[in-house]
Amino acid sequence: MPASPHQSGYFYAQQFNFINQENVGYAGLKPDSDSGSQSIFNAAFYSFGSGATSNDANCHDGADGGPGVSCEVQVKANYDHGYLLRIQNTEGTTWTGTLVDAVTGTETRIGSYTLPPGSEGIKGSQIGFVEYYPWNTGSHSCGSLPKTSVTFGAPTTSSSNSGSLEKPYEFGDCVGQVDFSTQQTADGYEVSVGF
Repeated sequence: MPASPHQSGYFYAQQFNFINQENVGYAGLKPDSDSGSQSIFNAAFYSFGSGATSNDANCHDGADGGPGVSCEVQVKANYDHGYLLRIQNTEGTTWTGTLVDAVTGTETRIGSYTLPPGSEGIKGSQIGFVEYYPWNTGSHSCGSLPKTSVTFGAPTTSSSNSGSLEKPYEFGDCVGQVDFSTQQTADGYEVSVGF
């Protein structure tokens, strides 16, 4: 995400569902303001809906004002690097989110939560998104969206069952008004939006 602004507001995320669970989870990256000369962002790992629990120091109850669990960790990071978000079953119905720097291989544990009994593995289809979350409350002007660009790659697994990635598209109340564009790259799809 080299072209991402170094300020809070954007959330680059991937949704996922678990088998035998109606509610979704998210994993993603939130840019933030630099600390002196050091670039930072927050890595997030959420579960939405009732039933999930966590005693992880990086996590707390609640997700976006509703039931669930939110795990976040601030990372000193290089915006020019690519990053992987690993979602791994670590024991029973407990899942752990980990950030991996695709250039250096450095791993940062985001957090973990436990789903209700009967929950199984990750389902095979969901969506990713680029969200400007200050617009979730109050009014906004489509023409004031800050410019950003980020590349999403296809999901992979530790087995031979790699996923696929479809072409991104616009949705929401500003379709056609925020200079949205997308292009396929060697790493996936680059999404650009804003002014």
